[in-house]
Amino acid sequence: MTGIELMSTAFGDHQEIPRRHSGEGQDISPALSWSAAPEGTAELVLLCEDPDAPGGTFLHWLVTGIDPASSGVAEGETPPGGHEWPNDFGRVGWAGPMPPPGHGPHRYFFRLWAVSEPLPLHGRAKSDAVHRALKGRELAGGTLMGTYQR
Repeated sequence: MTGIELMSTAFGDHQEIPRRHSGEGQDISPALSWSAAPEGTAELVLLCEDPDAPGGTFLHWLVTGIDPASSGVAEGETPPGGHEWPNDFGRVGWAGPMPPPGHGPHRYFFRLWAVSEPLPLHGRAKSDAVHRALKGRELAGGTLMGTYQR
């Protein structure tokens, strides 16, 4: 599988996510940009999850159907052509970092995949269902990890 470079002007890889993007700030999704998807990409899929959450991996953002010709998304926007799904807070779209106070730094993994066919997701997709659906469909992927603590 080839790589896609995933970046943000708001924070660097393995750097702290600014408060404005958190649940205790303005809860605005960060701007993201990415390198070109490979030929044969049917759609891009964007996922942000926190594997350090007390109850297990917590889904903060899931967007499918992103235009494979796109190269990013502006702060607070939905990626071009994207369909936003409910997050684990129960709201559709972005839900910023909000780890328990005093729990230490949590890691937030932003992952972008180029897939060969649309993902067969239904209802309220959870992280594990997304990862299962990706199997055998991934053409390329990229990861950006930010941290946040309260």
